[in-house]
Amino acid sequence: MTEDVIIIGAGQAGLATAYHLQKAGLRFAVLEAGVQATGTWLRHYDSLKLFSPARHASLPGLAFPGHPDHYPMRDEVAAYLASYARHFQFPILPGTSVTQVLPTGQNFRVLTEEGMTLTARTVVAATGTYGTPVIPLLPGQSTYQGQVLHSVHYRQPEPFAGQRVVVVGAGNSAVQIAVELAQVAQVTLAVRHPVAFFPQRPLGRDVHDWISWLKVDQLPLGALGRLPSPRTVFDHGAYQRAVRSGNPRQRSMFLRWTPTGVEWSDGQRESVDCVLFATGYRPKLTYLRGTGALNAADQPIQRLGRSLTVRGLYFAGLSGQRALASATLRGAGKDAEVVLAYIRRHLKWSGRTD
Repeated sequence: MTEDVIIIGAGQAGLATAYHLQKAGLRFAVLEAGVQATGTWLRHYDSLKLFSPARHASLPGLAFPGHPDHYPMRDEVAAYLASYARHFQFPILPGTSVTQVLPTGQNFRVLTEEGMTLTARTVVAATGTYGTPVIPLLPGQSTYQGQVLHSVHYRQPEPFAGQRVVVVGAGNSAVQIAVELAQVAQVTLAVRHPVAFFPQRPLGRDVHDWISWLKVDQLPLGALGRLPSPRTVFDHGAYQRAVRSGNPRQRSMFLRWTPTGVEWSDGQRESVDCVLFATGYRPKLTYLRGTGALNAADQPIQRLGRSLTVRGLYFAGLSGQRALASATLRGAGKDAEVVLAYIRRHLKWSGRTD
């Protein structure tokens, strides 16, 4: 049977898209490589906590459980996503890894690692932003004899007890990890620009309440001006106090690697046991290679979630796809609404009737 839509990925973006497709009465299937609909959340470190309260962590149609003012932990988010999928009984095929999407006239063939071939009129690539860890290359990296990790490999601080660790990055994850590690290790936070802290609860309300009331999260990223950027660290005060106290210490990004550590911008060399990069991710969209949907850097050629080069192909969960909130729990529903409008238009154009 030819589906109206195949969604690739059952994380928050894929589930929000499924909700709107189901509400619109469209036929669809959700292909998920993992064993359940938890997205990438369980790949993150154990102590990860959202920097927005539960009231801003809900997907459309089902409120996040617990007190709306509490800040959910990683496992709470994963459990919520799994319960969301069960609640709406979405047609999800777990353990299904997509290897290739092939445009064929007005339809698409979707091939999987498990040997399945599915057909759909449209495809939504909802594998999001967090597919490929980014580690920047610096001179001398091949000579370094210590441990090089990305934050995706970090779970808890105990294995690093007594070590000298450099955490690279200035965002929420970098600061959270550096402060946690500093309780058991000697930690330096290496940044290109000083960490930009912003009060978590200005005037007694969470910053995301103000963002929501002012509709800042609906603005295109380029319209933010001087407002907090996506790299701003929202803080109740503990992180800023820790950095100001020098535990962890903050230094400008090192210039190069040495066999035993790093060389800082002032020429000082320091021996380091581990360098941990909290430097973000890129989308992993290798299944779209050969379709013309990606540029030379494997980045999607799209606007507001609609492919500009492949008719009938859409995206969900990309950073900056629509607004500040894109690629977050609170933004997934709005992004999916936009994608649904595109899909409806396409199905009408291609002659699909309800």
